[in-house]
Amino acid sequence: MKKLSLKLRLILFFLIIAGAVWAASGVLAWLESREQTDEFFDTYQLMLARQLATADWSNIKPGTQKSIDKIIDKLEDDGDEEDEAIGLAVFDSHGNMVFHDNENGRHFRYAPASGFVDQMIDEEDEMWRIVWVTSTDGRYAIAVGQEIEFRHDIALEMIEATFIPWICGLGILLVAIVGLISKEFLPLKKLARNIAERESDNLAPLEENSVPKEVLPLVRAMNALLAKIADMLQRERSFIADSAHELRSPLTALKVQLDVAELADDDKQVQQAALSNLREGIERSSRLVEQMLALSKLDASHQTEAEEELNWGLIIGNAIEEQQAAAQAKNISLNVSCRKPVFLTKGQSFLWSLLLRNLLDNAIRYSGEGAVISVELNTNELKVSNNKTALDNQYLPRLGERFFRPAGQQTRGSGLGLSIVGKIAALHGCKVAYSRQDDIFCVRICRQ
Repeated sequence: MKKLSLKLRLILFFLIIAGAVWAASGVLAWLESREQTDEFFDTYQLMLARQLATADWSNIKPGTQKSIDKIIDKLEDDGDEEDEAIGLAVFDSHGNMVFHDNENGRHFRYAPASGFVDQMIDEEDEMWRIVWVTSTDGRYAIAVGQEIEFRHDIALEMIEATFIPWICGLGILLVAIVGLISKEFLPLKKLARNIAERESDNLAPLEENSVPKEVLPLVRAMNALLAKIADMLQRERSFIADSAHELRSPLTALKVQLDVAELADDDKQVQQAALSNLREGIERSSRLVEQMLALSKLDASHQTEAEEELNWGLIIGNAIEEQQAAAQAKNISLNVSCRKPVFLTKGQSFLWSLLLRNLLDNAIRYSGEGAVISVELNTNELKVSNNKTALDNQYLPRLGERFFRPAGQQTRGSGLGLSIVGKIAALHGCKVAYSRQDDIFCVRICRQ
Protein backbone atom coordinates (compact mmCIF):
# COMPACT_ATOMS: atom_id res chain seq x y z
CA MET A 1 0.00 0.00 0.00
CA LYS A 2 1.39 3.39 -1.03
CA LYS A 3 2.10 5.61 1.95
CA LEU A 4 0.53 9.09 2.00
CA SER A 5 2.80 12.07 1.67
CA LEU A 6 3.86 13.96 4.79
CA LYS A 7 2.03 17.07 3.58
CA LEU A 8 -1.26 15.20 3.09
CA ARG A 9 -0.85 13.42 6.42
CA LEU A 10 -0.37 16.74 8.22
CA ILE A 11 -3.50 18.18 6.59
CA LEU A 12 -5.58 15.08 7.40
CA PHE A 13 -4.25 15.09 10.96
CA PHE A 14 -5.28 18.71 11.34
CA LEU A 15 -8.74 17.99 9.93
CA ILE A 16 -9.25 15.04 12.26
CA ILE A 17 -8.09 16.98 15.32
CA ALA A 18 -10.10 20.07 14.35
CA GLY A 19 -13.19 17.93 13.66
CA ALA A 20 -12.86 16.13 16.99
CA VAL A 21 -12.40 19.42 18.86
CA TRP A 22 -15.32 20.95 16.97
CA ALA A 23 -17.58 17.98 17.77
CA ALA A 24 -16.60 18.00 21.44
CA SER A 25 -17.09 21.76 21.60
CA GLY A 26 -20.47 21.40 19.90
CA VAL A 27 -21.66 18.84 22.42
CA LEU A 28 -20.46 20.93 25.36
CA ALA A 29 -22.00 24.07 23.84
CA TRP A 30 -25.31 22.25 23.28
CA LEU A 31 -25.42 21.03 26.88
CA GLU A 32 -24.47 24.46 28.19
CA SER A 33 -27.08 26.20 26.00
CA ARG A 34 -29.74 23.73 27.12
CA GLU A 35 -28.89 24.40 30.73
CA GLN A 36 -28.97 28.17 30.27
CA THR A 37 -32.25 28.19 28.34
CA ASP A 38 -33.85 25.85 30.88
CA GLU A 39 -32.70 28.07 33.72
CA PHE A 40 -33.93 31.22 31.98
CA PHE A 41 -37.37 29.90 30.99
CA ASP A 42 -37.87 28.11 34.34
CA THR A 43 -37.34 31.44 36.05
CA TYR A 44 -39.74 33.14 33.62
CA GLN A 45 -42.43 30.46 34.17
CA LEU A 46 -42.05 30.59 37.93
CA MET A 47 -42.36 34.40 38.01
CA LEU A 48 -45.49 34.26 35.81
CA ALA A 49 -47.01 31.52 37.93
CA ARG A 50 -46.40 33.49 41.14
CA GLN A 51 -48.01 36.58 39.61
CA LEU A 52 -51.05 34.52 38.63
CA ALA A 53 -51.16 33.00 42.13
CA THR A 54 -51.79 36.45 43.67
CA ALA A 55 -54.85 37.10 41.49
CA ASP A 56 -58.45 36.64 42.72
CA TRP A 57 -59.87 33.78 40.67
CA SER A 58 -63.16 33.55 42.62
CA ASN A 59 -64.82 36.18 40.39
CA ILE A 60 -64.22 34.18 37.18
CA LYS A 61 -67.53 33.33 35.50
CA PRO A 62 -68.26 31.13 32.40
CA GLY A 63 -68.77 34.18 30.22
CA THR A 64 -65.50 35.70 31.32
CA GLN A 65 -63.48 32.96 29.55
CA LYS A 66 -65.24 33.72 26.25
CA SER A 67 -64.47 37.41 26.49
CA ILE A 68 -60.86 36.71 27.30
CA ASP A 69 -60.63 34.21 24.42
CA LYS A 70 -61.67 36.94 21.98
CA ILE A 71 -59.06 39.28 23.37
CA ILE A 72 -56.39 36.55 23.15
CA ASP A 73 -57.36 35.68 19.58
CA LYS A 74 -56.93 39.31 18.58
CA LEU A 75 -53.55 39.49 20.27
CA GLU A 76 -52.41 36.28 18.57
CA ASP A 77 -53.25 37.72 15.15
CA ASP A 78 -50.84 40.54 15.81
CA GLY A 79 -48.21 38.36 17.53
CA ASP A 80 -45.76 35.69 16.34
CA GLU A 81 -45.77 31.94 16.54
CA GLU A 82 -43.26 31.81 19.39
CA ASP A 83 -45.96 33.08 21.78
CA GLU A 84 -47.74 29.78 21.26
CA ALA A 85 -44.91 27.95 23.03
CA ILE A 86 -46.20 29.13 26.43
CA GLY A 87 -49.43 28.09 28.10
CA LEU A 88 -51.28 28.60 31.37
CA ALA A 89 -54.29 27.19 33.15
CA VAL A 90 -56.08 27.64 36.50
CA PHE A 91 -57.82 24.76 38.28
CA ASP A 92 -60.07 24.80 41.37
CA SER A 93 -59.65 22.37 44.22
CA HIS A 94 -61.93 19.83 42.47
CA GLY A 95 -59.74 19.75 39.37
CA ASN A 96 -62.08 21.81 37.22
CA MET A 97 -60.39 24.23 34.82
CA VAL A 98 -61.63 27.73 35.59
CA PHE A 99 -59.31 29.61 33.21
CA HIS A 100 -56.85 28.98 30.37
CA ASP A 101 -55.05 30.92 27.65
CA ASN A 102 -57.30 29.64 24.84
CA GLU A 103 -54.39 27.94 23.03
CA ASN A 104 -52.12 25.57 24.94
CA GLY A 105 -53.32 25.82 28.49
CA ARG A 106 -56.72 24.32 27.71
CA HIS A 107 -54.99 21.01 26.96
CA PHE A 108 -53.31 20.79 30.37
CA ARG A 109 -54.38 17.91 32.61
CA TYR A 110 -54.98 18.47 36.27
CA ALA A 111 -51.99 16.90 37.98
CA PRO A 112 -50.79 19.33 40.63
CA ALA A 113 -47.24 18.77 41.84
CA SER A 114 -44.57 20.55 43.77
CA GLY A 115 -42.40 22.49 41.33
CA PHE A 116 -41.64 21.57 37.74
CA VAL A 117 -42.83 18.43 35.94
CA ASP A 118 -42.59 17.21 32.33
CA GLN A 119 -46.02 16.35 30.96
CA MET A 120 -47.26 15.04 27.61
CA ILE A 121 -50.08 17.09 26.05
CA ASP A 122 -52.42 14.48 24.59
CA GLU A 123 -53.95 16.66 21.87
CA GLU A 124 -50.62 18.05 20.73
CA ASP A 125 -48.58 14.88 21.39
CA GLU A 126 -45.75 17.05 22.62
CA MET A 127 -43.75 17.16 25.82
CA TRP A 128 -44.19 20.27 27.95
CA ARG A 129 -42.42 21.51 31.06
CA ILE A 130 -45.03 22.71 33.58
CA VAL A 131 -44.65 24.43 36.94
CA TRP A 132 -47.51 24.11 39.46
CA VAL A 133 -48.13 26.82 42.04
CA THR A 134 -50.97 27.13 44.61
CA SER A 135 -52.81 30.45 44.78
CA THR A 136 -52.37 32.64 47.81
CA ASP A 137 -55.83 31.75 49.12
CA GLY A 138 -55.09 28.04 48.69
CA ARG A 139 -58.23 27.41 46.61
CA TYR A 140 -56.69 27.20 43.12
CA ALA A 141 -53.82 25.48 41.35
CA ILE A 142 -52.03 27.49 38.69
CA ALA A 143 -50.10 25.70 35.91
CA VAL A 144 -47.68 27.55 33.62
CA GLY A 145 -46.03 25.42 30.94
CA GLN A 146 -43.73 25.69 27.97
CA GLU A 147 -43.03 23.40 25.05
CA ILE A 148 -39.69 21.63 25.54
CA GLU A 149 -39.01 21.51 21.77
CA PHE A 150 -39.22 25.30 21.73
CA ARG A 151 -36.46 25.43 24.30
CA HIS A 152 -34.37 23.08 22.18
CA ASP A 153 -34.88 25.30 19.15
CA ILE A 154 -33.72 28.35 21.10
CA ALA A 155 -30.60 26.46 22.30
CA LEU A 156 -29.88 25.32 18.73
CA GLU A 157 -30.19 28.86 17.43
CA MET A 158 -27.70 29.99 20.07
CA ILE A 159 -25.23 27.32 18.95
CA GLU A 160 -25.72 28.20 15.29
CA ALA A 161 -25.08 31.85 16.02
CA THR A 162 -21.81 30.88 17.69
CA PHE A 163 -20.60 28.01 15.51
CA ILE A 164 -21.38 29.24 11.99
CA PRO A 165 -18.75 32.02 12.23
CA TRP A 166 -16.41 29.51 13.90
CA ILE A 167 -16.84 27.04 11.03
CA CYS A 168 -16.20 29.81 8.49
CA GLY A 169 -13.07 30.74 10.44
CA LEU A 170 -12.04 27.09 10.49
CA GLY A 171 -12.31 26.94 6.69
CA ILE A 172 -10.15 30.05 6.35
CA LEU A 173 -7.67 28.62 8.85
CA LEU A 174 -7.53 25.35 6.90
CA VAL A 175 -6.75 27.19 3.66
CA ALA A 176 -4.06 29.20 5.46
CA ILE A 177 -2.51 26.06 6.98
CA VAL A 178 -2.48 24.25 3.62
CA GLY A 179 -0.77 27.26 2.05
CA LEU A 180 1.71 27.52 4.94
CA ILE A 181 2.56 23.81 4.81
CA SER A 182 3.01 23.99 1.05
CA LYS A 183 5.31 26.98 1.44
CA GLU A 184 7.36 25.32 4.18
CA PHE A 185 7.79 22.18 2.05
CA LEU A 186 9.21 24.14 -0.87
CA PRO A 187 12.84 23.91 0.43
CA LEU A 188 12.48 20.12 0.65
CA LYS A 189 11.14 19.96 -2.91
CA LYS A 190 14.01 22.16 -4.05
CA LEU A 191 16.48 19.91 -2.24
CA ALA A 192 14.97 16.78 -3.83
CA ARG A 193 15.03 18.43 -7.26
CA ASN A 194 18.69 19.40 -6.85
CA ILE A 195 19.62 15.86 -5.89
CA ALA A 196 17.62 14.37 -8.78
CA GLU A 197 19.23 16.73 -11.30
CA ARG A 198 22.79 16.07 -10.13
CA GLU A 199 25.29 14.28 -12.30
CA SER A 200 26.44 10.91 -11.01
CA ASP A 201 29.96 12.24 -10.37
CA ASN A 202 28.82 15.38 -8.55
CA LEU A 203 29.49 14.68 -4.86
CA ALA A 204 29.68 18.29 -3.71
CA PRO A 205 27.98 19.08 -0.36
CA LEU A 206 24.30 19.99 -0.41
CA GLU A 207 23.27 23.57 0.34
CA GLU A 208 22.46 24.03 4.06
CA ASN A 209 21.50 27.72 4.27
CA SER A 210 17.95 27.43 2.89
CA VAL A 211 17.10 24.17 4.65
CA PRO A 212 14.68 24.24 7.65
CA LYS A 213 16.26 23.70 11.04
CA GLU A 214 14.41 20.40 11.53
CA VAL A 215 15.81 18.99 8.26
CA LEU A 216 19.34 20.33 8.76
CA PRO A 217 20.61 17.20 10.64
CA LEU A 218 19.48 15.04 7.70
CA VAL A 219 21.22 17.28 5.17
CA ARG A 220 24.40 17.30 7.25
CA ALA A 221 24.29 13.52 7.51
CA MET A 222 23.86 13.31 3.73
CA ASN A 223 26.81 15.67 3.24
CA ALA A 224 28.93 13.51 5.53
CA LEU A 225 27.91 10.45 3.51
CA LEU A 226 28.73 12.24 0.25
CA ALA A 227 32.16 13.14 1.63
CA LYS A 228 32.77 9.48 2.57
CA ILE A 229 31.66 8.33 -0.88
CA ALA A 230 33.90 10.93 -2.54
CA ASP A 231 36.83 9.82 -0.41
CA MET A 232 36.13 6.16 -1.18
CA LEU A 233 35.91 6.84 -4.92
CA GLN A 234 39.13 8.81 -4.82
CA ARG A 235 40.87 5.95 -3.03
CA GLU A 236 39.47 3.49 -5.56
CA ARG A 237 40.62 5.62 -8.50
CA SER A 238 44.07 6.01 -6.98
CA PHE A 239 44.24 2.31 -6.19
CA ILE A 240 43.23 1.31 -9.73
CA ALA A 241 45.68 3.77 -11.29
CA ASP A 242 48.53 2.64 -9.05
CA SER A 243 47.67 -1.01 -9.56
CA ALA A 244 47.62 -0.63 -13.34
CA HIS A 245 50.98 1.11 -13.18
CA GLU A 246 52.57 -1.51 -10.93
CA LEU A 247 51.17 -4.47 -12.87
CA ARG A 248 52.35 -3.15 -16.22
CA SER A 249 56.03 -3.89 -15.57
CA PRO A 250 55.60 -7.48 -14.22
CA LEU A 251 53.26 -8.38 -17.06
CA THR A 252 55.69 -6.95 -19.61
CA ALA A 253 58.51 -8.96 -18.04
CA LEU A 254 56.41 -12.12 -18.14
CA LYS A 255 55.70 -11.56 -21.83
CA VAL A 256 59.42 -11.07 -22.53
CA GLN A 257 60.36 -14.27 -20.69
CA LEU A 258 57.64 -16.15 -22.56
CA ASP A 259 59.01 -14.87 -25.88
CA VAL A 260 62.53 -15.92 -24.89
CA ALA A 261 61.33 -19.40 -23.94
CA GLU A 262 59.51 -19.79 -27.24
CA LEU A 263 62.51 -18.62 -29.30
CA ALA A 264 65.03 -20.84 -27.45
CA ASP A 265 63.75 -24.19 -28.67
CA ASP A 266 67.27 -25.36 -29.57
CA ASP A 267 68.98 -23.99 -26.45
CA LYS A 268 67.65 -25.92 -23.46
CA GLN A 269 69.76 -23.97 -20.98
CA VAL A 270 68.41 -20.62 -22.15
CA GLN A 271 64.92 -22.04 -22.25
CA GLN A 272 65.16 -23.37 -18.68
CA ALA A 273 66.48 -20.03 -17.48
CA ALA A 274 63.60 -18.23 -19.21
CA LEU A 275 61.06 -20.63 -17.71
CA SER A 276 62.62 -20.19 -14.27
CA ASN A 277 62.39 -16.41 -14.62
CA LEU A 278 58.84 -16.81 -15.87
CA ARG A 279 57.93 -18.88 -12.80
CA GLU A 280 59.47 -16.31 -10.46
CA GLY A 281 57.60 -13.53 -12.28
CA ILE A 282 54.32 -15.36 -11.94
CA GLU A 283 54.93 -15.90 -8.21
CA ARG A 284 55.87 -12.25 -7.82
CA SER A 285 52.75 -11.13 -9.71
CA SER A 286 50.58 -13.49 -7.66
CA ARG A 287 51.99 -12.03 -4.47
CA LEU A 288 51.41 -8.51 -5.77
CA VAL A 289 47.78 -9.31 -6.61
CA GLU A 290 47.35 -10.96 -3.20
CA GLN A 291 48.73 -7.89 -1.45
CA MET A 292 46.58 -5.58 -3.53
CA LEU A 293 43.41 -7.55 -2.71
CA ALA A 294 44.28 -7.58 0.99
CA LEU A 295 44.86 -3.82 0.97
CA SER A 296 41.61 -3.23 -0.95
CA LYS A 297 39.64 -5.20 1.66
CA LEU A 298 41.30 -3.31 4.48
CA ASP A 299 40.52 0.01 2.81
CA ALA A 300 36.85 -0.94 2.66
CA SER A 301 36.82 -1.66 6.41
CA HIS A 302 36.27 1.07 8.99
CA GLN A 303 36.51 -1.19 11.99
CA THR A 304 37.48 -4.74 12.81
CA GLU A 305 34.93 -7.52 12.93
CA ALA A 306 33.91 -9.20 16.18
CA GLU A 307 37.01 -9.16 18.38
CA GLU A 308 38.50 -12.23 20.04
CA GLU A 309 41.15 -12.96 22.60
CA LEU A 310 44.56 -12.75 20.93
CA ASN A 311 46.86 -15.72 21.44
CA TRP A 312 50.12 -13.93 20.75
CA GLY A 313 52.25 -17.03 21.28
CA LEU A 314 50.37 -18.84 18.52
CA ILE A 315 50.31 -15.77 16.22
CA ILE A 316 54.05 -15.10 16.51
CA GLY A 317 54.93 -18.82 16.39
CA ASN A 318 53.01 -19.37 13.15
CA ALA A 319 54.50 -16.25 11.56
CA ILE A 320 58.06 -17.36 12.47
CA GLU A 321 57.41 -20.87 11.15
CA GLU A 322 56.12 -19.53 7.81
CA GLN A 323 59.25 -17.42 7.30
CA GLN A 324 61.78 -19.90 8.69
CA ALA A 325 62.74 -21.39 5.31
CA ALA A 326 63.32 -17.96 3.73
CA ALA A 327 65.38 -16.89 6.75
CA GLN A 328 67.56 -20.03 6.64
CA ALA A 329 68.22 -19.47 2.94
CA LYS A 330 69.95 -16.19 3.87
CA ASN A 331 71.40 -17.49 7.16
CA ILE A 332 69.19 -15.05 9.13
CA SER A 333 68.42 -15.62 12.82
CA LEU A 334 64.87 -15.08 14.10
CA ASN A 335 64.64 -14.16 17.80
CA VAL A 336 61.42 -13.81 19.81
CA SER A 337 60.86 -12.06 23.16
CA CYS A 338 57.39 -11.98 24.72
CA ARG A 339 56.75 -10.38 28.13
CA LYS A 340 53.33 -10.15 29.75
CA PRO A 341 51.08 -8.27 30.09
CA VAL A 342 50.91 -7.41 26.40
CA PHE A 343 49.84 -4.05 24.96
CA LEU A 344 46.77 -5.51 23.20
CA THR A 345 44.65 -8.46 24.31
CA LYS A 346 41.70 -8.39 21.87
CA GLY A 347 41.50 -8.10 18.10
CA GLN A 348 41.48 -10.16 14.92
CA SER A 349 44.05 -12.95 14.97
CA PHE A 350 43.99 -13.29 11.16
CA LEU A 351 44.85 -9.61 10.65
CA TRP A 352 47.68 -9.64 13.19
CA SER A 353 49.08 -12.77 11.55
CA LEU A 354 49.00 -10.95 8.20
CA LEU A 355 50.71 -7.94 9.78
CA LEU A 356 53.53 -10.02 11.27
CA ARG A 357 53.95 -11.98 8.04
CA ASN A 358 54.45 -8.75 6.09
CA LEU A 359 56.90 -7.34 8.64
CA LEU A 360 58.98 -10.51 8.76
CA ASP A 361 58.86 -10.89 4.97
CA ASN A 362 60.11 -7.31 4.52
CA ALA A 363 62.80 -7.80 7.17
CA ILE A 364 64.10 -10.97 5.51
CA ARG A 365 63.98 -9.49 2.01
CA TYR A 366 65.85 -6.27 2.85
CA SER A 367 68.36 -7.69 5.35
CA GLY A 368 71.78 -8.89 4.34
CA GLU A 369 73.30 -12.37 4.81
CA GLY A 370 73.66 -13.39 8.45
CA ALA A 371 71.34 -10.68 9.79
CA VAL A 372 69.41 -10.95 13.06
CA ILE A 373 65.64 -10.27 13.16
CA SER A 374 64.00 -9.75 16.54
CA VAL A 375 60.29 -9.84 17.41
CA GLU A 376 59.57 -8.28 20.82
CA LEU A 377 56.15 -8.06 22.48
CA ASN A 378 55.68 -6.26 25.80
CA THR A 379 53.31 -4.06 27.74
CA ASN A 380 53.87 -1.02 25.54
CA GLU A 381 54.37 -2.25 21.99
CA LEU A 382 55.02 -4.88 19.36
CA LYS A 383 58.50 -4.32 17.86
CA VAL A 384 60.15 -5.97 14.86
CA SER A 385 63.78 -4.99 14.19
CA ASN A 386 66.51 -6.20 11.85
CA ASN A 387 70.11 -5.24 11.18
CA LYS A 388 72.19 -5.08 8.01
CA THR A 389 69.54 -2.96 6.29
CA ALA A 390 70.58 -0.30 3.79
CA LEU A 391 68.02 2.50 4.06
CA ASP A 392 68.52 6.25 4.04
CA ASN A 393 66.78 8.18 6.82
CA GLN A 394 65.22 10.50 4.24
CA TYR A 395 62.89 7.71 3.17
CA LEU A 396 61.51 6.98 6.67
CA PRO A 397 58.58 9.47 6.45
CA ARG A 398 57.36 7.86 3.21
CA LEU A 399 57.37 4.29 4.46
CA GLY A 400 53.84 2.94 4.44
CA GLU A 401 52.81 4.73 1.26
CA ARG A 402 51.28 2.47 -1.36
CA PHE A 403 53.74 1.14 -3.95
CA PHE A 404 56.56 3.21 -2.49
CA ARG A 405 60.00 1.60 -2.73
CA PRO A 406 63.18 3.50 -1.80
CA ALA A 407 65.54 4.24 -4.64
CA GLY A 408 68.46 1.88 -5.15
CA GLN A 409 66.66 -1.23 -3.91
CA GLN A 410 67.80 -4.39 -5.66
CA THR A 411 65.28 -6.63 -3.90
CA ARG A 412 62.02 -7.06 -5.76
CA GLY A 413 58.78 -6.21 -4.01
CA SER A 414 55.35 -4.67 -4.44
CA GLY A 415 55.63 -1.74 -2.06
CA LEU A 416 52.36 -2.70 -0.35
CA GLY A 417 53.55 -4.65 2.71
CA LEU A 418 53.98 -1.68 5.04
CA SER A 419 50.74 -0.11 3.75
CA ILE A 420 48.91 -3.25 4.89
CA VAL A 421 50.72 -3.09 8.24
CA GLY A 422 49.61 0.52 8.78
CA LYS A 423 46.00 -0.23 7.85
CA ILE A 424 45.73 -3.25 10.19
CA ALA A 425 47.24 -1.26 13.05
CA ALA A 426 44.81 1.63 12.47
CA LEU A 427 41.82 -0.74 12.48
CA HIS A 428 42.88 -1.87 15.96
CA GLY A 429 43.42 1.67 17.27
CA CYS A 430 47.22 1.46 16.98
CA LYS A 431 49.89 3.52 15.23
CA VAL A 432 53.09 2.50 13.43
CA ALA A 433 56.46 4.21 13.89
CA TYR A 434 59.61 3.59 11.81
CA SER A 435 63.14 4.32 12.98
CA ARG A 436 66.73 3.51 11.96
CA GLN A 437 69.89 3.73 14.02
CA ASP A 438 73.18 2.69 12.49
CA ASP A 439 72.21 -0.36 10.42
CA ILE A 440 69.27 -1.44 12.61
CA PHE A 441 65.81 -0.77 11.18
CA CYS A 442 62.92 -0.94 13.66
CA VAL A 443 59.13 -0.98 13.31
CA ARG A 444 57.12 -0.21 16.48
CA ILE A 445 53.34 -0.72 16.87
CA CYS A 446 51.62 0.70 19.95
CA ARG A 447 48.25 1.99 21.11
CA GLN A 448 47.31 5.50 20.01
